[in-house]
Amino acid sequence: MLAGGSWQRELAQGFRKVDELLSYLGLGGHPTVDPQQAAAAFPLRVPRYFADLMRHGDPADPLLRQVLPVAEELVGAPGYVADPVGDLGVGIGGGLLQKYAGRALLITTGACAVHCRYCFRRHYPYGADAAIRNRWQAPLEVLSRRPDIVEVILSGGDPLSLSDDNLRALLNGLEGLPHLRRLRIHSRLPVVLPARMHPELIEMLGRSRLAVSLVVHVNHPREVTPRLGEALAPLRREGIVLLNQSVLLAGVNDEPMVLAELSEGLFDIGVLPYYLHQLDPVAGAAHFQVDDDRARALHENLSARLPGYLVPRLVVDRPETASKVPL
Repeated sequence: MLAGGSWQRELAQGFRKVDELLSYLGLGGHPTVDPQQAAAAFPLRVPRYFADLMRHGDPADPLLRQVLPVAEELVGAPGYVADPVGDLGVGIGGGLLQKYAGRALLITTGACAVHCRYCFRRHYPYGADAAIRNRWQAPLEVLSRRPDIVEVILSGGDPLSLSDDNLRALLNGLEGLPHLRRLRIHSRLPVVLPARMHPELIEMLGRSRLAVSLVVHVNHPREVTPRLGEALAPLRREGIVLLNQSVLLAGVNDEPMVLAELSEGLFDIGVLPYYLHQLDPVAGAAHFQVDDDRARALHENLSARLPGYLVPRLVVDRPETASKVPL
């Protein structure tokens, strides 16, 4: 496991230009890319660790497909909108969103280590929700007046892209609110940049008085690497619950064998499959859509292959509902 500062150096060395990533993978001049428009609207960002998991010379590689700007993103599709899950209508102040009873989600940052092309917050106005200002004073004040909220979910962007100092200040503030019981962190960083899970961060989370869970975001079995297992193992020893949520994506994981291998691989490294999300209809991501009937058939096939505890719940997130809805 790498020392505390090395993850930030590794993050800074990631790919930011489409042509550089394609050249690195032996795919110079790939015709489906429009870097001047698709990447300008939503910039490319890929850590080198994650790029090294991609198949050299394969334009259809499922890991590459998740991050590569393509011309299809510029084609409008009916029902695909900038705010597909209704985030903009559920703010309660201080960068906090509340859709579900007893829980609030904190938009901690707009930064991510990787820009997934299907991201449901790719159009989110992060500048209006800068919760980090004044060392988290605004969200902590809101939460102090809401004793009904017992769980805080850190999201973004990616909360683990924050520095340890910023996370420590937030965690200390949350622990000072006696009605809070649970802390959930949603992050893709352990998957695309395992170096982030260094001992200081793990110690910080492990000694919290809050019950901490980490929800990682793994979509394909090739993302489940020995290095990811090594990065997450200390969290398990600290008693932190490890869950995974995936998004069902055409051309990435929309085959029963792929989903089964993913669940098996996750369990082997101590991560429980939690949710398989139907794609949120965000503008620019319609080319990833798997229709509902096929999604149900895939899930039924998966249920027939695996024990129940390895079958993630197939769900859809709708703005008008009080919880995620089984599909």
